[in-house]
Amino acid sequence: MKKINQSIMLLTLLAIFIPEVSANPPLAFEGRKLFVSYCQLCHGTEGKGDGPLAKAMKITPADLTITVRARSDTILKKIITGRGKQTITGRDRHNIISDAMPEWKDIFDDNQINALIAYLRFMGNRKHNLMGDPEIGQQLYLKYCQVCHGVEGDGDGIMTNLIGIMPMDHTNPNETNSIDNQQLVSSILDGKGRFMPAWKGILSDTDIEALVSYIRLLSH
Repeated sequence: MKKINQSIMLLTLLAIFIPEVSANPPLAFEGRKLFVSYCQLCHGTEGKGDGPLAKAMKITPADLTITVRARSDTILKKIITGRGKQTITGRDRHNIISDAMPEWKDIFDDNQINALIAYLRFMGNRKHNLMGDPEIGQQLYLKYCQVCHGVEGDGDGIMTNLIGIMPMDHTNPNETNSIDNQQLVSSILDGKGRFMPAWKGILSDTDIEALVSYIRLLSH
């Protein structure tokens, strides 16, 4: 217990005193913010096509958790931007899927479109739901986790060389997808192995749920 407490104290001090490092947010993280602002009104918070605006307009948007799996990135870009032609007749059309789908070509730049597609891929392929707010989770991750797991989440934090550890690579879906949400919560709360400290009493349940959600998006 003494060693665990010392580890927590050391990591907390590092989180306070090390220079602030800016991360390149994961694409799916940035895409989620765009989805929440622009897409969920029609497609719904879970992407199933049941948003409040869709009901008011009496339209049936696509269930993105299903349809995205069968679409290439090229087609998804055409759907989002409204560019291209209808694939069967070749004629120009407002959108190759539906006249009710807005054209976002003058709103989103290429990086934003790629980020949005990354989040759509997450929605279509995810094995675990987002438990909390990943935007809060990002702030907590950079404050408490990046000293070991790295700013980008790939396991190359400054502590790895200092004490010779190999933290989990949170950007690797083969590692993160094999662990369910409750297992991640338990690891954060109670610690794991010799070097993963327990954050019980330091982070709230809401904090930990937010962290788990951010970790999920790191691998997409």
